[in-house]
Amino acid sequence: MGSLNDFEFKRRKYMPIFPRAGGKPTIYIEGYPSEDDEPMAATWFHGEQINILSRQLKMHFGNDNLVYIGVDSFVYYQEGDISKFVGPDIYVVRGVSPFPERRSFYTWAEGAVPAVVFEFLSESTAAYDRGEKVKQYLVDIGVQEYFIHQPEGDKPPEFRGWRRGLASEIEEITPDDQGGLFSHALNFWLRGTKDPTTHVRLLRPYLPDGTSITTSYEEAQLRVEAEALAQEESDRRHEAEALLQEETQHRQQLEAELERLRAQLAASQDKTLT
Repeated sequence: MGSLNDFEFKRRKYMPIFPRAGGKPTIYIEGYPSEDDEPMAATWFHGEQINILSRQLKMHFGNDNLVYIGVDSFVYYQEGDISKFVGPDIYVVRGVSPFPERRSFYTWAEGAVPAVVFEFLSESTAAYDRGEKVKQYLVDIGVQEYFIHQPEGDKPPEFRGWRRGLASEIEEITPDDQGGLFSHALNFWLRGTKDPTTHVRLLRPYLPDGTSITTSYEEAQLRVEAEALAQEESDRRHEAEALLQEETQHRQQLEAELERLRAQLAASQDKTLT
């Protein structure tokens, strides 16, 4: 996993720069519902995946970058028509401030549409997620990249992605030899990894060089390791200082003893001469 300093250096090295969008942060617009009766996560697996990935993305992009991470909230994409909305599991909007937290996202008010959308498959939505939503996201709304992933480890794995081509055509993203998909919009790899303890098949982001983008738990672990290393270095420094002080005192004692012996010898010589 490397040290915290190493990871932070790489994170900044690969961080894209996003130009500011033309609108302004909008918390809520009257008349546009911000919730429905549907559960936020279809299963515990989905909730765990959404929570971990959204926190990774927020930590990765931080508060200093123009990136908003939306989680289980509505995206309205046509002013005046409350039927034109989607509710992605996670979406990433470039060029807008991460604060304040929005109740819904209004593309015309913010002057931006989500660059990337993530949907995690469930039995009730899988066909829609891999079918009609591809066109809805990439063509109707103008999303750049769209990814679907199966988080339930006991079900067959499924991880696919699509992007808009130069002529706005839909292109399926070709995986590498390990099944990873690269997001040009966010400048990192995405790979599925199964947690042997929880059986959640996590979709995880990696820097272009393959370095894993840390979870909040991993970052806390790195901080603990960094603090332990700093304490070890402090202890070694104190030990070295104590040893140096002991050697200095010993040398001073030897010098004092040598001076005493010289004085004693000089006094003995004086008596002999007299």
